[in-house]
Amino acid sequence: MEFNLKRILFILLISLEIYAGTQMCNSGTVIKLLSDDNQGSRHQRFILKLSSGQTLLVAHNIDLAPRINLIEKGGFIKFCGEYESNAKGGVVHWTHHDPNNRHVGGWLEYNGKKYE
Repeated sequence: MEFNLKRILFILLISLEIYAGTQMCNSGTVIKLLSDDNQGSRHQRFILKLSSGQTLLVAHNIDLAPRINLIEKGGFIKFCGEYESNAKGGVVHWTHHDPNNRHVGGWLEYNGKKYE
């Protein structure tokens, strides 16, 4: 029994690692606008619903990329960033360029304008 439990935990950890830090490009509808996270690097935050029904928190660094000022609930956004899985659907961040060129750059596109 102990061996099986350890094996199951190991498989779960490996599965989480596969999805941690995965580049994701998709699109969705804004279902909720959240307040900015101003702790450390500032992030504009909102929740998207994908066509699959999955929800994602988008954390867009507004110290490195322009803020989407006219974003509205119900708006449609295309995005590319780093996906991190969680119990609520996941988080997408790195939706901007990397000033040090060590990370794949991402972007947001809203109303035909790209924010990176």
